[in-house]
Amino acid sequence: MKIFVTGVTGYIGGSVAKYLVDAGHEVSGLLRNPNQRAALQALGITPVLGTLDDAYILTEQARAADAVINAANSDHLASVQTFIEALRGSGKVLLHTSGSSVVGDDARGAYQRPDVFTDETPFSPMDIRKDRVEINQLVRRAGVEHGIRSIVFCPTMIYGESLGLPAKSDQLPKLFAKSREYGAGAYMGTGLHRWSNVHIEDLAELYRLAIEKAPSASLFFAENGEASFLEIATSISKALGFAGKTQSWPAEDAIAQLGDWARFAIGSNSRVRAVNARVLLGWVPKRESIHQWIETTDVQW
Repeated sequence: MKIFVTGVTGYIGGSVAKYLVDAGHEVSGLLRNPNQRAALQALGITPVLGTLDDAYILTEQARAADAVINAANSDHLASVQTFIEALRGSGKVLLHTSGSSVVGDDARGAYQRPDVFTDETPFSPMDIRKDRVEINQLVRRAGVEHGIRSIVFCPTMIYGESLGLPAKSDQLPKLFAKSREYGAGAYMGTGLHRWSNVHIEDLAELYRLAIEKAPSASLFFAENGEASFLEIATSISKALGFAGKTQSWPAEDAIAQLGDWARFAIGSNSRVRAVNARVLLGWVPKRESIHQWIETTDVQW
């Protein structure tokens, strides 16, 4: 299968692209920096120079491919619209990468919310996630109205070493950095709030399964367990040699430093179950838990 991937130099897109190459697919990827061409080619990925704002390039690549995986920017509406128009009536795959923060709350690290969401559980997004949810719905409607096999992915907290070019995940590196500053595992607020999580390799396998057999207009959470931020901070503390010592990062300080990102990424509850992945696609995660990985990794986050 010919697959075009955006975000191919990033953590998710690059890992998925390399995994699909190893699985026998023909993969091309969008990149902005021409200096990274050779590195991508060495991984077996065909580089395509451009940006998400280059509608002509996106259209050309989408029409030449059997599947498009959008993993560059979950909130870039124009590129999603371009892909939908380019693939209209083709029956080809459009897999859009979102995230499980869409079901997050505004706990600001203060409490554990009991709600756990499956792929089809109704929810009301927090204010800073409404636009992302609208894009997800746009993609899913394209699978009903425009003859595209559209899929939305909502990964949870991702851990593990990049499978593609060197790249970092979103949440853990910032928690590692603050923990080094404190000399203790850092968590926002009380640390009782919880997030589901998934290893990058298990996530990449789920992408492979989805492009091959996911039904149209489907949505998939990706998770293989959950943990509180206090539990994660304890593992980070052990990994950094702080003997399990932890320290609260006051919510107002985290938000002042990191903006709204802190509210939805390290201050919220995002507890989900990947029912569709397991039931519809037969996905079976195989990698170690987030605690095992953090406490044994040599990745310098």
